[in-house]
Amino acid sequence: MTDSLPVALYNAAQVRELDARLIAAGTPGFELMQRAAHAAWRALRRRWPEAGAVTVLAGRGNNAGDGYLVAALAQRAGWQVEVLAVGDPQALQGDAALACAEARNCGVTIQPWHTGAPLRGVLVDALLGTGIAGDVREPYVGVIQAINASGLPVLAIDLPSGLCANTGRVLGHAVRADLSVTFIGLKLGLFTADGPDRVGTLVFDDLQADPQVVAQVESEAVRLDRPSLARVAPRSPVAHKGSFGQVLVIGGDLGTGGAALLSAEAALRCGAGMVTLATRPEHVSASLVRRPEIMCHGVESTYGLTALAERADVLVVGPGLGQAPWARSLLSLAAQREVPQVWDADALNLLASGSVELPSGCVITPHPGEAARLLQCSTAEVQADRPAAVRELAGRYACVALLKGAGTLIAEPGGRLALCDRGHPAMASAGLGDVLAGVVGALLAQDLPPFEAACLAAWLHAAAGQRLGSQGRGLAASDLIPLIRQSLEEQSPCLK
Repeated sequence: MTDSLPVALYNAAQVRELDARLIAAGTPGFELMQRAAHAAWRALRRRWPEAGAVTVLAGRGNNAGDGYLVAALAQRAGWQVEVLAVGDPQALQGDAALACAEARNCGVTIQPWHTGAPLRGVLVDALLGTGIAGDVREPYVGVIQAINASGLPVLAIDLPSGLCANTGRVLGHAVRADLSVTFIGLKLGLFTADGPDRVGTLVFDDLQADPQVVAQVESEAVRLDRPSLARVAPRSPVAHKGSFGQVLVIGGDLGTGGAALLSAEAALRCGAGMVTLATRPEHVSASLVRRPEIMCHGVESTYGLTALAERADVLVVGPGLGQAPWARSLLSLAAQREVPQVWDADALNLLASGSVELPSGCVITPHPGEAARLLQCSTAEVQADRPAAVRELAGRYACVALLKGAGTLIAEPGGRLALCDRGHPAMASAGLGDVLAGVVGALLAQDLPPFEAACLAAWLHAAAGQRLGSQGRGLAASDLIPLIRQSLEEQSPCLK
């Protein structure tokens, strides 16, 4: 996933509308199908130039039509080609029927699919498109299982069969592709939930679509990239620490003091003018040794927190907080402050319990399990439709919601939805969410609005993790902080 991809993300209905508008504007449907086949064939040859053989697994709709045309192109190039058809090719209609006829006229061998059918060369998944409703059924289940068990390279046309274009959920069974070539508009489901695990390398082709026609269709979400991100304002030569906000981090119960310190250090390194840490008294000495620039206060109760909270411009609440009476009392006090706040970790678990209400203007940063508790559903239900879940969080709690995980999603009550497609599996490590909360807090302190702060923080955090993840396992949360600082400076220079 790179910044060379478009930023607009669409659902399946919107992509069908794009297709219909392009046809109505004068581009025949069969010509679009031909362009798609050429794009897929170009991508296949670049990836596997010496393969010499292709097996196309073709379904019953327009996705199959793309596959038949790829088969025709491979046949003309002198490759060994076979199409295994699911269902009767004679039943194809419209453009798909024309595509099948062209493949036959080129001498392509078309055989009915059967269990145990030999597969060779590059497998082209042209089984199911974006219109699938419900879980995959036979005979497609058997075909998908055979593709995944083959050990052969796989190219998926438009999206891997069995992957929901809207949510990224595997619909019972889905092809695991090495390369996916998608057309006209990027589908949201390619980037979140199970999508990144099934898509492989993603190639996009707009099929020479008229940009004015494409602009007529509203997108579902935007994909975050560097040019579209909000920028922190450059600093005046006479700026002072009071110009960039005071962030108060509240958390760090016994045994989890490091979480709050990670948040505080991230806030400091991302430009907050002053950072205060309110934590258990037992953690003060260690915190001062590690980072003396952070004003660390040991608090036993709300009595010790009140003055600190009154001075703060932004609160970051929850990292390492716990759910004991100490945590509940501190969170109750924070909830009374009408300043921008970031709630994470146990602050969200206590919010889900109903023991406290979220103040206005907040950013919440749940992982799927915390989101499930907030929505009173299962984690599986959250992951089954992450876009709907993050929008429900934003609406129910009147906040900006940042749903962590592969394909992080950010939503606001007004309906805007953004997706961050950066990141790396090496980021599956404790403490990274604490760092993210601190970054959001620092950006709020520097006057970014909540939605923009959450988007920029998610991108900086994930981009840093992606770069460091290339070094392999063992990524520690604190490793990210210097690189996030560097990335922020590259994106929003301190000086004009």
